[in-house]
Amino acid sequence: MPARVLAAVLASLAVPAMGVANASEPTAPPAVPPVPSNGLAATPPMGWNSWNHFAGRITGADVRAMADAMVANGMREAGYIYVNIDDTWEGDRNAAGEIQTNDKFGDMKALADYVHSRGLKLGIYSSPGAKTCAGYAGSHGHEEQDARQFAAWGVDYLKYDYCGARDIYPVTQRNQEMLFRKMGAALLKAGRPVVYSLSQSGEFDIWHWGPQTGANLWRTTPDISDDWGSMIQRGFRQLELSTWSGPGHWSDPDMLEIGNGAMSTDEYRTQMSLWSMLPAPLLAGNDLRTMVAATREILLNREVIAVDQDPAGYPARRLERQGDVEVLVRDMSDGSVVVGFFNRGEGATVRLPWSKLGTRFGKAVEARDLWQHAAIDTRSPFVTTLPRHGTTLVRVTPHG
Repeated sequence: MPARVLAAVLASLAVPAMGVANASEPTAPPAVPPVPSNGLAATPPMGWNSWNHFAGRITGADVRAMADAMVANGMREAGYIYVNIDDTWEGDRNAAGEIQTNDKFGDMKALADYVHSRGLKLGIYSSPGAKTCAGYAGSHGHEEQDARQFAAWGVDYLKYDYCGARDIYPVTQRNQEMLFRKMGAALLKAGRPVVYSLSQSGEFDIWHWGPQTGANLWRTTPDISDDWGSMIQRGFRQLELSTWSGPGHWSDPDMLEIGNGAMSTDEYRTQMSLWSMLPAPLLAGNDLRTMVAATREILLNREVIAVDQDPAGYPARRLERQGDVEVLVRDMSDGSVVVGFFNRGEGATVRLPWSKLGTRFGKAVEARDLWQHAAIDTRSPFVTTLPRHGTTLVRVTPHG
C-alpha cells in the first residue's frame, strides 16, 4: 500500500488504550482512514464454526476433535480449511492488558499449532465492545494489542461481532464503520494474513462500506437458525446484494445448519445449493464427529463445492419463477452456467428449454445433474420433479 496511506492508518491507532466504558466515554470513536485490502479470500471461505452446535459449550478439546474429524472425513481435502472458535474462549486480561484464554482453552498457541499440524487454519472471535455478545472480554481499547496477540498465537481468521459496542457508542453507521476500520488496520499492522469477517446483521447497508474496513466478508442478515423459514429468507435476500459481492469481499448470509437436525435432508441440500449458487462462505456448523451419511454427502459434494469456489466469483441471478419454484442461474468461469431449481412450496414439476439460457444454448449443449452426478439428455427441454423444499442443480455447457 502507499506509504502515506499506511502512515494515516497507523496514526489512527495511536490513541490511549481505553478500558470498560464509563461516563466519560466519547460519543463517537476517532476517525480511521479506509483500510486497504489484505488480498485474502479470493473465493468464499470454507470451514467450520463452533456456534451453531456448541454455542458457549465449546472447548479447546472440541476444537481439536473437529480438526481431526475434518481430516478423517475428507472435509479438508474438499476445501474446508478454517476451524473457527466463536464466542466464550476469552479470559481476563493480564496486568499488561493482554487478553488471556479461559480454562476451557488453555494455551491458544498450542491449539493453533495443533490445528496447523492437521493442515488447517484457526479462526477466533472478538468484538469492538468492552464485552462480547456472551459477556466475555472484547477488544475495545485493545485493538492493536489483540491483533498482535492473535498473530502471535497463529490465528488465521477473525470474526468481529459488533454486539458489545452498542453499550459504548450510539448505534450509527459511522460508529460501526470506524470501529471495524480500527481492527482492520490493527490486523494489517500486526503483519499476519488474517481473513477478517464482520458480524452486525447487515445494518446500515454494510455491503456499501464493508470494503473500506479491510474486511473480506460481512454478515448481511440476523443470525440464522436451524429452520426452513430462517434459512430460505437469508439465502434469497442475497440476490438483491449481488453487486457488492465478489473476490475478496463477500456477502455472508451466515453459517450452514446442515446436519443439526431440525430440517429435512432436502432442505439441507437446498441450503448447500443456494449458498453455493450465490456464492457465499461455506462454514459448517454441526458436530463433525457424528455426521450421518446424508450430511456427509451434502457437505462433501465436490461438484457443488466447485460452483461455490468458481474463481470468477460471478453472482447468481433470478431467471424466472415457475409457481413456487425459483429458477436461478450463475455464470461460471469456463463458459458454462449452473441452473438452480429451488422449490419453496410443496411438490412441483418444472420445465426449461435450454434456449432460455441464452443464444449460446440454443443448439447443442451438455448438461449434468450436480446432485445425481449424472449426465442429462439434452435432446429435449429439461423437466424435473422437485419434492417439498427440494432443489436440483444443473451445469450446462454449450458446444462451440
